[in-house]
Amino acid sequence: MAPRKHRHNTGMHLIIPYASGLSDGCLAAQASLKLPHLQRLLDRCHPSPPDAGDALSLSPPHERVLARAIGLGLADGQIAWAALRAREHPQLPDGGAWAFITLCHWQVHTHHIAMSHLPLPELTQAESAALLAAMRPYFKEDGIALFDDQPGRWLAQAELFADLACAAPDRAAGRNLAHWMPGSVKAAPLRRLQNEMQMLLYTHPVNDARQARGVTPVNSFWLSGTGALPSGYRMPDASAQPTLVNTLRAAALADDWLAWTQAWQTLDATEIRLMLQHLACGQPVQLTLCGERSSQCWHGQKLSAWQSFKHLFASQPLCTVLEKL
Repeated sequence: MAPRKHRHNTGMHLIIPYASGLSDGCLAAQASLKLPHLQRLLDRCHPSPPDAGDALSLSPPHERVLARAIGLGLADGQIAWAALRAREHPQLPDGGAWAFITLCHWQVHTHHIAMSHLPLPELTQAESAALLAAMRPYFKEDGIALFDDQPGRWLAQAELFADLACAAPDRAAGRNLAHWMPGSVKAAPLRRLQNEMQMLLYTHPVNDARQARGVTPVNSFWLSGTGALPSGYRMPDASAQPTLVNTLRAAALADDWLAWTQAWQTLDATEIRLMLQHLACGQPVQLTLCGERSSQCWHGQKLSAWQSFKHLFASQPLCTVLEKL
């Protein structure tokens, strides 16, 4: 999901993933986080009821928010991101069920297997194309057609993906894969393919070259974004779509809470400050903050002096707001 430019003339709606976290390091960082523009903005906005969720859901909160905003289905692990992306490639078959195939590296530990964070470093288009050519025949045997999308991520079409729930890559990265692997009987061909690809990739020239230059080899793939678009689906006009702001993602996934704090402060001084300016000019704004479990949206329009006074006394400390996400 690529971030979209917002159209200020129709009001801003920002969706901020990884605004909060559940680790001890994140909770400590939140306790001392100073974001004056965000605090002021929340004090002037009306909160909607939170979208309560689970840290073990396959679809993270920000995906649910974005899917709801653009009219996609919300079944856990079955938001049809790949089918939506396939529409952007006019040369690809229209319709059907799709999935993302993302190249990755699995780290084998004594008691579990974990996936490294994505995207893989220094994976070139030439390397991705070579691996696609090597892997495509194996997928074809199982009725799965592969198409290039971007280096390290391909589009796959098969009816198998119509109702197969899969975890978003960010959910699984850095964690024990036992919980996040598709466990249904329907996923059996994919588990076999993953085993076959591990053997194929172990001695592939692309990995020989990557190891020679000291970068992480490719030894597996991750499936996500499965499903088909609703019948007759049309994307909302670009001016009505929210903006996904991924400024906090990299630091949060790396458990680098100092960098996360600095990224939040930069965001507060730029995009959040801009939202306050829009609000002061009487333009409507929406801000959705997403954590690991839940999300919450705040709606703002210019308030009277009395409304501003009432909101001031109803406001909550920022750390309290973030801890609920």
